[in-house]
Amino acid sequence: MTGPWFIETLARNGDVLHRQQLNALPIRIGRAYDNDVILDDDYVAPRHALVDADSHDKLVLHDLGSRNGVVKGGRRLPSLALTGDTIVRIGHTSLRVRAADFPVQPELVDRTMHGWEGALPGMAGVLLAALVALIVTWLFDTRSLQAFYYLQALAAGVAGAVVWGGAWAFANRLFGRHARLGRHIFIAGAGLAAVLAWELVSNSAAFAFSLEALTRYGSHGVIALAAGILYFHLATVKPQLRLRFRWLCVLFAVAGAGLMLIANVQRSGRVADELYMGVLLPPSMRASPDEGVDHYIDDVEGMKDQVDRDRAQKEDAGS
Repeated sequence: MTGPWFIETLARNGDVLHRQQLNALPIRIGRAYDNDVILDDDYVAPRHALVDADSHDKLVLHDLGSRNGVVKGGRRLPSLALTGDTIVRIGHTSLRVRAADFPVQPELVDRTMHGWEGALPGMAGVLLAALVALIVTWLFDTRSLQAFYYLQALAAGVAGAVVWGGAWAFANRLFGRHARLGRHIFIAGAGLAAVLAWELVSNSAAFAFSLEALTRYGSHGVIALAAGILYFHLATVKPQLRLRFRWLCVLFAVAGAGLMLIANVQRSGRVADELYMGVLLPPSMRASPDEGVDHYIDDVEGMKDQVDRDRAQKEDAGS
């Protein structure tokens, strides 16, 4: 281990807040102005700690009798050997010491997609959120046309996307150094548009082709899309952890789908979201052949036989 040496103060997430170069040992650390490293921390003593080499030319950190001491791994120690990866807490400040010959990892492959940053993606996300809000309001509007309700929906959609994207941008700034507000707003708007598209397409296909499963289990598609939205937010914050985030979001989707099935059973005694397909669209959209009345009556008779058998079993069990 050869000099010069670098004292690094760290944030809670491990990012380097400040790095100071020292060319000679020992290195005095404290709050007083005669130290080599001055820490503006009220919980640090005027002369708190000393970094020096031992007889084997290894770095050692010594506590100089401070009130709060030197803490590593939750334990207060009078002195400890330092490696380049040793992080200690002095007062409320986390720091480590590295020599000039400390090996660093090779650079990461840049998968940040810088083209999806800035005002343009942000405006696209706001526009998508606004369109989704207007379309949803129009689909469920049973009143005469009143501009106020559409303006209210427009404001709510835009505000929701901006607040959601802003919260993720704050997390991105906190854990990833850059806010990337525009991209997070775009992810929010695109996610809302994808959920709306899934609802419209699945309901239309279910009605046109008699695919009841698309509506009876439609919530699972929404859960999968929510997991995808979560993944893109997380991958924007920490691109180097994409693989871990993929598995985390898969776990989220599986857990969400399982909880939805359990909730359906508790609510209605069935695993499906609804007992029958409740989508009604214009008859011209039907692509599958319609069933006749006789087929319906046969189904009812089959249900009647099952109900009669269940009633008979209950009566036998009661007697």
